[in-house]
Amino acid sequence: MTDQPLISVIIPVYNCDRYLGEAIESVLSQTYRPLEILIIDDGSTDKSAEIAKSFIPSVKYFYQPNSGSCSSPLNYGIKLSRGDFLAFLDSDDLWLKDKLMIQSQCFAKNPHLDIVFGHVKQFISPELDSAIRQRFEIPKEIIQGIHRGTMLIKKQSFLSVGYFDSHWQRVEFIDWYIRAKSLNLEMIIIPDILFKRRIHQNNISIIKKDRQSEYVQVIKQALNKKRENS
Repeated sequence: MTDQPLISVIIPVYNCDRYLGEAIESVLSQTYRPLEILIIDDGSTDKSAEIAKSFIPSVKYFYQPNSGSCSSPLNYGIKLSRGDFLAFLDSDDLWLKDKLMIQSQCFAKNPHLDIVFGHVKQFISPELDSAIRQRFEIPKEIIQGIHRGTMLIKKQSFLSVGYFDSHWQRVEFIDWYIRAKSLNLEMIIIPDILFKRRIHQNNISIIKKDRQSEYVQVIKQALNKKRENS
């Protein structure tokens, strides 16, 4: 399958040594080739670097001082990437092995597509004890995946929207997606489960008041821009 376009997979990591290996393995097990896998270490102080480097030469490892931003390592990876397509995976999540193959077939059938999304299956990380598990509520185990982790996008299409905005701490993808929608990029959501989102103690902090506040801000900003352009 060397005649297939190169897909650059960007995995940002910050102090996630517990799950990083599984995330990388889920990319290496993809039935699609060729792949370029870029691990962008945003200043980790745990064993993330050691784990990432253990997969060389199957992956490329890059380090930068901690940025305090989700966007910075993503944007760094995009600038380093050589692929015709971009895909993203957080260091605590997983892909199903046919994710990229299924999505690449969608592009082959419809070359005018810019983005293909899929569905997400959420799961509680198995190492959590029962007392902690009871604290988590997953309203829907399987959900539509307008999510960075399910997205496969033409690199040219991504760059037409622009990089992730480092102004945002947690909602950089929502901001980017709103910008993509405003440009009328052609996108579909296929019914296949492509992505497994891990629920664990650390990422529950994502559902914090500061993130909820950012949701409000990014939506307000989008509405203001829409009024200005109408």
